[in-house]
Amino acid sequence: MTSSNALRGDAHSRLAAHRGLLERTSRTTRVAGILRDAIIDGTFQPGARLSEPDICAALDVSRNTVREAFQILIEDRLVAHELNRGVFVRVPTAEDITELYICRRVVECAGVNGFDPATGDLSGVAEALDLADERHAVEDWTGVGTADIHFHSALASLNNSNRIDELMRSVWNEARLVFHVMDDAHRFHGPYLTRNHEIYDALVAGNTEAAGQLLKTYLEDAEAQILGAY
Repeated sequence: MTSSNALRGDAHSRLAAHRGLLERTSRTTRVAGILRDAIIDGTFQPGARLSEPDICAALDVSRNTVREAFQILIEDRLVAHELNRGVFVRVPTAEDITELYICRRVVECAGVNGFDPATGDLSGVAEALDLADERHAVEDWTGVGTADIHFHSALASLNNSNRIDELMRSVWNEARLVFHVMDDAHRFHGPYLTRNHEIYDALVAGNTEAAGQLLKTYLEDAEAQILGAY
């Protein structure tokens, strides 16, 4: 992992492009949202230092606003403050990964196992697969990773609970950090896209038991592969 005490030129310009958004809502909330998006899309990689002065300059906001935004991101488990060093994008630990996958197995498998083929809606799952296939075709592995998160988020949403969807947002954000740590995105994401299709096909066929078993094995294999890479 590499870190920098100053924003790269592209990171500065990406942040600066959002200045106009700050007039429409709470500055602190908007700054936290902009930084959250930059972490999730890989602009700031795990381990990168978030320079307070540079972010202030890029977004034209006060240090207090940036510090308050950092606090929101700390609560989201996306960044960590290190005494006398500053704020850094979190590098998930092996324990984080284990807990994430415990949570994912409980929630996603419940959504799949409880799916009613007669009344359930798989449109969100299908849309995520279409996006993944599109990104895969142009070898956009970050895009494939994003689509993978959308796919599994759609599976969790089969629980038909807004509360679960809200609770899972932090899980998906942390999962993106994990994906950024994986060095070989091509090797990691490619095989799992095929398995996503198999899960979807089983759901379309109304075979929720098979879909649930495919998903459980999928998540166990993904956890083991990621922990192995760590």
